Amino acid sequence: MHMPSSTMPVSPATGAAPHKVALITLGCARNDVDSEELAGRLAADGFELVEEAEDAEIAVVNTCGFVDAAKKDSIDTLLAAADLKGRGGTTKAVVAVGCLAERYGKQLADELPEADAVLGFDSYQDIGDRLRTILGGGHVEAHVPSDRRLLLPLTPVERQAGAGAVPGHAHGATAEPVKVQSSIVDLPDGLAPASGPRMLRRRLGDGPSAPLKLASGCDRRCSFCAIPSFRGAFLSRRPSDVLAEARWLAEQGVREVVLVSENSTSYGKDLGDLRLLETLLPELSAIDGIDWIRLSYLQPAELRPSLVAALAGTPKVVPYFDLSFQHSAPGVLRRMRRFGDTDRFLELLASIRELVPTAGARSNFIVGFPGETEQDYAELERFLTEARLDAIGVFGYSDEDGTEAEGFTDKLDQDLIDDRAARLADLAEELVAQRAAERIGEKLRVLVEEVGPDGVEGRAGHQGPEVDGAVRLAGDPAELAKVKVGDLVDAIVVQSEGVDLIAEVTAVEQR
Repeated sequence: MHMPSSTMPVSPATGAAPHKVALITLGCARNDVDSEELAGRLAADGFELVEEAEDAEIAVVNTCGFVDAAKKDSIDTLLAAADLKGRGGTTKAVVAVGCLAERYGKQLADELPEADAVLGFDSYQDIGDRLRTILGGGHVEAHVPSDRRLLLPLTPVERQAGAGAVPGHAHGATAEPVKVQSSIVDLPDGLAPASGPRMLRRRLGDGPSAPLKLASGCDRRCSFCAIPSFRGAFLSRRPSDVLAEARWLAEQGVREVVLVSENSTSYGKDLGDLRLLETLLPELSAIDGIDWIRLSYLQPAELRPSLVAALAGTPKVVPYFDLSFQHSAPGVLRRMRRFGDTDRFLELLASIRELVPTAGARSNFIVGFPGETEQDYAELERFLTEARLDAIGVFGYSDEDGTEAEGFTDKLDQDLIDDRAARLADLAEELVAQRAAERIGEKLRVLVEEVGPDGVEGRAGHQGPEVDGAVRLAGDPAELAKVKVGDLVDAIVVQSEGVDLIAEVTAVEQR
């Protein structure tokens, strides 16, 4: 992680050096945004942000609580940071925040005494005070979890007025002011009030792409998913807040904004306009400096034709469809509390490609869901074989605490789940390689993300950040030497290697 240059934070009134804090982020792009909010709040409150935990007095780990592997990674990271405390270095405390902390709270604190505090989302507004208390030897009570869906009105249109502390959100004139030390007058460089008086954000990297939170929470009741219980009911950010933050990101050198949420296709329903996203996209497109707009987390059952047309036809919106299929056998989908089937999903993909033949599509799938038959599994294989997806994620089913599926009685043996997951992963690897090979000869626009001794690499419009493959650029070495991170490059695909592409440069639009 590269920290952008900035002025040194203003010291507290006591004259003491500012406390040093490291933010360690795990999980998805939504967590990345939350960490940058925490970074903004801490920088405004006089803390000095450092990159490495061993250089910090206090390490804040933004955890992921999605699936077992993510939980284990979060706990391992907390333990590794806690291990630094006994080595005589600068690290004095470790704090857990994020989804694992919000979901388990006091239980996590009891089972992981190595963490000095476990803080929920409600602590983000006064995170500086909490960290000072911990560094001063004081005790901060562990978060007590509750079902966050119950914190907002059941009716979506009543939620904006009743929303409390939601990471990444602010609510106009009713929002609380940012709490900073009274001795701090000027905000550090690179820090901006991104969405109203309560919200601050500071970038923790300087790459040309950045996530931008569109909404939080989810109203769907998928039987396998616990996310709504700890992320809450669906809540849109106001368009003015999204646009203000996008303009600020453009000022920071960002060329691609990735709109993230738990369910982007629901955007606007709590603001009284389910088609609000279709009007927001052209406004984002009009922002100088933003060249790519990417939308993530689309629910197929909610992807109406007018939104498909807006995604396909709005300038700067890249032809990328991140679709949450999860399965395609109708019986499995019903037990998942979802909708659709193989043929309807194939029709949706065909309608997208009719508008944009080169559109990229990705999805994740759960294998071994309770009651899944061999026929159901074969139906999923049929869908993948015909869908021509650019990226495929495969997960073996596992119980999640508090979900409906946890109580299902027709669970599959773990060996069978593992076998089906391995078979589907092998098929997926073969299919995405075939799809990449189909793109040989295709003209691409590539956003450059890495320039180094190993060459120049970036992503095309059909490739999402970090998970969907990459494009390695080839051509005249003298011309390639002029290419910089953040440039947009026109190229023609000449070769594929698995999911990745090799493309010959034809033109460069420098940052």
